[in-house]
Amino acid sequence: MSHRTLPLNAIDAFLVTARHLNLTHAAKELCLTQGAVSRKIATLEAWFGFPLFERHARGLHLSPQGSALLPELRSAFDHLLKVADQAQAQQTVVRLKSPTCAMRWLVPRLVQLEHRYPELQIALTTTTDHTINFKTEPYDAAIVFGTQLSAGDLLFEEALTPVMSADYSHHDALEKATLLHPTRDKTDWSLWLAKQQVFQPAMRKNQHFDTMDLAITAAIQGLGLAIADETLVEEDIRAGRLVRPFSRSVKTGASYRLVLRESHNKAAGLAAFREGLLGINPV
Repeated sequence: MSHRTLPLNAIDAFLVTARHLNLTHAAKELCLTQGAVSRKIATLEAWFGFPLFERHARGLHLSPQGSALLPELRSAFDHLLKVADQAQAQQTVVRLKSPTCAMRWLVPRLVQLEHRYPELQIALTTTTDHTINFKTEPYDAAIVFGTQLSAGDLLFEEALTPVMSADYSHHDALEKATLLHPTRDKTDWSLWLAKQQVFQPAMRKNQHFDTMDLAITAAIQGLGLAIADETLVEEDIRAGRLVRPFSRSVKTGASYRLVLRESHNKAAGLAAFREGLLGINPV
């Protein structure tokens, strides 16, 4: 019989049942029904061609063949688990949740993180949700955004400033520019305008977006004048894709922070991820 047909998923059922000698207890540990455990064992017995257990009125007993086979199978299965654990330790997958608006800051750091820690694999999920609940969400780490946050490590505080493409770099164009809003309201622009007197547009022409990243992209394409976090647009300004018509920025009281799940299995990987992300400053 081909080795490929060996029902490997039934071996664990045999080992657990051999330890308990009780189908009810084995099924509970395996999170299966008693019938499912019995079928797995029957499949394994059919493959070997001999019974692994003897069924008695008072319960199960290992057959002579089952008793002889048990130590070898247990040793082989333990070795398989050890190899799998070692492989997992060498290649840690960190499941990261991040708000879409943070991508401009995050992606260059993930590129450098990959070079610095090639054993880390970052499984990134982007979302417009700025919070995290490790009890209900399957992530190992998250970047969260909001006011009055204290958990985790501070990445940067939000500070708003207007940005535009080079085509809008003269005063007349500023007065006539379409204002690009990162939300469905005018909160961010109103906050910045309230702190200075140089530029007071009538807000007659407006475009609203669902995320700051979309508003920044629209500004790069020349659609108008966006209000954006100065940290998120640092690279775009450095590369000449955007310019700041005004030097002043206004802090909103909000911040971006990195929070990690408590995990014994991934403790080393998460520590390396945290150290790398906090220590990287792309140039």
